[in-house]
Amino acid sequence: MSYTNGLDDPTIFFNILTYTGDDSAKAFTGVGFAPDFNWTKVRSNGGSDQFTHQLADSVRGTGKTLWSSENDAESSNYSNGYINAFGSDGYTVTAGDSYNGVGRTYVSWNWKAGGSASSNSNGSITSSVSANTTAGFSIVSYTGTGSNATIGHGLGSAPQVVLLKERNGTNNWLMSHQPLSASLGDYTRFMTLNSTAAVSGAGNIVFQGSAFTSSVFNVGASAASNGSSQTFIAYCFAEKKGYSKFGSYVGNGNSDGTFVYTGFRPAFLMIKNASTGSTYWTICDSKRDGFNDNNHRLFANLSDAESTSNPWVMYSNGFKMTTTGSYVNSSGDTYIYMAFAEQPFVNSSGVPNNAR
Repeated sequence: MSYTNGLDDPTIFFNILTYTGDDSAKAFTGVGFAPDFNWTKVRSNGGSDQFTHQLADSVRGTGKTLWSSENDAESSNYSNGYINAFGSDGYTVTAGDSYNGVGRTYVSWNWKAGGSASSNSNGSITSSVSANTTAGFSIVSYTGTGSNATIGHGLGSAPQVVLLKERNGTNNWLMSHQPLSASLGDYTRFMTLNSTAAVSGAGNIVFQGSAFTSSVFNVGASAASNGSSQTFIAYCFAEKKGYSKFGSYVGNGNSDGTFVYTGFRPAFLMIKNASTGSTYWTICDSKRDGFNDNNHRLFANLSDAESTSNPWVMYSNGFKMTTTGSYVNSSGDTYIYMAFAEQPFVNSSGVPNNAR
């Protein structure tokens, strides 16, 4: 199977490693490419900062860590472990519980951007961008101005999701999910990755009230997205057929849940209830414990260890809920999702297909 967009093998742009730690400084290989964005979580342990989600990227540079469950400022050379090198087939870590504690199990999700960042002057703020236009992923660094602004993202097509964090302050993680904003008719709406809140911000100044374009995303005057002289990092995702899908669905409150067509078998899936607060950001993937009946959950907004309940079924062309839980399938609630492919699948009918 081949695609004209060059995404017939998704693993050359997104791949997952699982491993058991040994508390050493160590090089992890087998990613299949030089990762520019690494998201790692201890599966077996939780409850403390060193066990929560560690986010690192090549634009901010080695030794720099952010945590998806926390609003904390960026750490430099975190005492419980950090990535100290990005290699051609993986990355190197220091000893410690965050990345390689003895006997602990881990998962790391890895994305390929464009390597070394370049200056981008498409927006009113000059940004530093590492962009992979084939896979629709870029990492953007910028310094805020404290007023409405546009920022170049380097993708050549409009991003559907922008996830951003103030690096040198304690404002929350922000996500603009453009399909959700479009459905609400309000592009100022946003989600908060490190909280359980529903969609927020009608008329807010975090994002401006217009859709992102093929060259820029827009931010308002909020300190959380564009504080004057503050530094920010943004992860930008444009949708690519057979590789990535960013959308929404409405829950049916039934154990035979809504089927969501993606056009591929998901390797990674993150879901959040946008209608109702006090619900978690729920993550599963195809590598931790195999395929269906073992789609164990992690939670982007929590440091908790992996949950072994399995609320969904993955198909070769999408996914479906198998629970009535409010975090994925309350009747009438709207849910947003981010999905990346393990394997493409072309089926225009949009019906479940169990092929594996």
